[in-house]
Amino acid sequence: MIDVDKHGWTLPVSLPVLQMASIRKKTGSKYWFAAYSREDGVRVQTSTKSTDRKVAQRIAEELEEAHRRKITEAQMRLVLSNLNERLVGQSLASATLKDFAATWLAGKERELERVSYLAYKGAINDFVASTPNKANMGLQYVTAADVAAFRDSTTKKASAKTGNNKLKILRTMFQTAWRDGYITENPAAKVTVLPTEESIRRPFTLPELKRVYDVANGEWKGMLLGGLYLGQRLRDIATLRWSHVDMAKREIALTTSKTSRRQIIPIAAPLLAYLDALPSSDDPKAFLFPVAAHLAIHDGDVGRLSQQFYEILVTAGLAKERTVEEKANGKGVGRKGKRLRNELTFHCLRHTATSLLKNAGASETVARDIVGHDSAEVSRHYTHVDEASKRLAIDLLPDFTTKG
Repeated sequence: MIDVDKHGWTLPVSLPVLQMASIRKKTGSKYWFAAYSREDGVRVQTSTKSTDRKVAQRIAEELEEAHRRKITEAQMRLVLSNLNERLVGQSLASATLKDFAATWLAGKERELERVSYLAYKGAINDFVASTPNKANMGLQYVTAADVAAFRDSTTKKASAKTGNNKLKILRTMFQTAWRDGYITENPAAKVTVLPTEESIRRPFTLPELKRVYDVANGEWKGMLLGGLYLGQRLRDIATLRWSHVDMAKREIALTTSKTSRRQIIPIAAPLLAYLDALPSSDDPKAFLFPVAAHLAIHDGDVGRLSQQFYEILVTAGLAKERTVEEKANGKGVGRKGKRLRNELTFHCLRHTATSLLKNAGASETVARDIVGHDSAEVSRHYTHVDEASKRLAIDLLPDFTTKG
């Protein structure tokens, strides 16, 4: 229906009322917030990062005008920075991608465990290197397309899981930049995670464990036993100290490096026999596996240890020999190829431990508690897994070290 006035003229129907740019205060914030209309007529609000009413009003008007002219975020920020400098003598916060990344990583080094920090450092430095034309430009020039391209290139070289992990780290860094006023939005938040391929990893069978144990030498026999009967990650096994071991109670107590979870695990008979045969040490800080511990701590990761375990798998006939180029790279990656993935790794011992525990009759709650996986049942019912239940489950595990 069309409205007509008393003179017979047609009247416009439901025309939106355009509001002028304005400012308001929000509870709990010292800054004025700008309220303005975008080019599509949608009313939005954003912090001006200013406590001065007149400055904030000017910023609101500039934001509205910028949207009406549909200028880019980088141009908009430059306009606002110049305006802020003219009005209050101080430009808006700014930093180059390279400088902000370095500062942010320095803070993370103090907050994170060594393993996690190295993962963050690798992801951020790889991203900066992937955008050489923007490394020395302001953060506002980084786009979602830059982040997506990095995610995709990482996926091609490694896996979708690795690409997604690095994307999540970038999201965290840019979220900090947004919070601190360096950018008006997080470009990495606009990039979606990729669907991951089904893992080809699987548990070891008992005959396979026997083959690996028979060809392992030196510390690797003990580390294999630790990986299976304790169900822990390679770094945690490699850096076990005698202070973690209570032979009288038949327990090993440690704090995991990845999740900082406190674990108390009964020692299975095969592992207990191995530890009992080791030379005793008067130093509680001494490592059970000093050679492996040196590599893990010196390198800051377990790359060389993983390579050593892979070579053991090759000797046992459970993996293919890597080429010279792949060995030199250290990760089984050709110069132009994607990372070679083997279905058996040291981490598979965790899956093997879980499977063997369940096969022995242990509940999922007990199995998860021993290997350190979060259990939905424990979280939901606040279930406490007692030591007797864990010891009973551990004692039911098979011994693959015996002959025959």
